[in-house]
Amino acid sequence: MKVEISYDHRFLRLSRKETIRTLGGVIRRERRLVGTVSVVYTNNARIRTINKKHLNHDYVTDVITFEIEARPTLETEIYINLDRARLQARQFGESFTNETRRLLIHGMLHAMGYDDDSRPAKERMRCEEDRVLASLNTNKN
Repeated sequence: MKVEISYDHRFLRLSRKETIRTLGGVIRRERRLVGTVSVVYTNNARIRTINKKHLNHDYVTDVITFEIEARPTLETEIYINLDRARLQARQFGESFTNETRRLLIHGMLHAMGYDDDSRPAKERMRCEEDRVLASLNTNKN
């Protein structure tokens, strides 16, 4: 897996090491062949622009995933809104790192075919997010 990371946010970050470790946790569980994953850590303004331009949604969101290619290897772009990650971490009593990891896991699961467009699908996705987070928290290197 090749991971490309860029930071649009002025000061918030998830490290390259944590980004790769988190993506690896999802990939190991899903057993998919993955080529390049591009992760862009961004802010409210940019993610709203992307959401409006590409998805016709005129609002701020926390993560957007674009699948570039599914087969033979998965190629994807994941945009993580660090402003929203910080806000949600406070709301849920979670650390910024764990909330950002959850968004990254969520985005990667979307790339692997998971949906959250119904209650059962949301519950399945949340369960997978929890499993990956738990494995990351117990297997710290």
